[in-house]
Amino acid sequence: MQEYQEAGLCGNCSITIVAGPDEYLFGEEKAMLEVIEGNDPLPRWLPPYIHGLFSTAPQLGWQSQTSAGGKDSSGSNPTLVNNVETLSNIPHILANGVDWFRSMGTELSPGTIVATIVGDVLAPDVGEVEMGASLRTVIDAVGSGLADGRKVKAVFSGVANTVITGDDLDVPISYEGFEAIGSGMGSAGFIVYDDTACMVNVAYTFSRFLSVESCGQCPPCKLGSSAITEHLKNIEDGNGRSSDLEGILGWLKRVTDGSRCYLAVEEQIMVSSIIQKFASEFEHHIELGKCSHPRELTIPKLIDLAGGVATYDQQHKNKQNDWTFVEMK
Repeated sequence: MQEYQEAGLCGNCSITIVAGPDEYLFGEEKAMLEVIEGNDPLPRWLPPYIHGLFSTAPQLGWQSQTSAGGKDSSGSNPTLVNNVETLSNIPHILANGVDWFRSMGTELSPGTIVATIVGDVLAPDVGEVEMGASLRTVIDAVGSGLADGRKVKAVFSGVANTVITGDDLDVPISYEGFEAIGSGMGSAGFIVYDDTACMVNVAYTFSRFLSVESCGQCPPCKLGSSAITEHLKNIEDGNGRSSDLEGILGWLKRVTDGSRCYLAVEEQIMVSSIIQKFASEFEHHIELGKCSHPRELTIPKLIDLAGGVATYDQQHKNKQNDWTFVEMK
């Protein structure tokens, strides 16, 4: 900003940086606005383009706000929200032109995207790739592929979309490509699991993450994701019964009731897709009373790449439903 002002551009502009909490919902745009206003990351009902920052119109957040009597929607302050990756493309497009940008990628998904590859790969990493490249190519180029003798069993675009099996690795990295296989690309953050992974354990690990990170404003989300997680743990631990699977399927139908953000939908589509695509593993767990692929899994939340070595967050396993942490002795 100092360079802009010294050049006589945007002299009255200012940038304010707001540090946010280490909560998954902080990345949700409505929750982010709450944080900027000094509140907890609890999503509002209305999106930023309808109800933005420091509005004087009545607000629909979780925490009470002072509203200006008699005000209408003219005080809603619609606010533009974009991420850094999107904004970083602007100077390049202005300097090189739209045709240059569209010379890369696909017609519907032009340009490049920053992809993150973590999980069962040789070298978890982050790299910029051209849209349209296959998922298989990106896993090899960014994550250095899998260990010798191992095969990709499943890939997840974050914890938000339908599981991608090893049969669909040639899907192009594009929004339309992932839509065509019934999934979604998200922000191109991919978690890779090889054929040593237990998919019941994966479902439990992801579901626990989402249930912990659920803020609790919408009871079906918090109660449902927690119940689904408990049922999945029973099955993974070898104590599962058919009633656990029935309980999971029952909650998946109503976990999204009244939800004001996408977290409950993530729980619904992610868990249901794993059960559908890997039904035999759930059946074997219940029938045999044990896991055939025992292995400890943690959420591969990347927090550092210092020295080219990926470091995952090891503290989330100690995080509780109220967002506090178990004290380690």
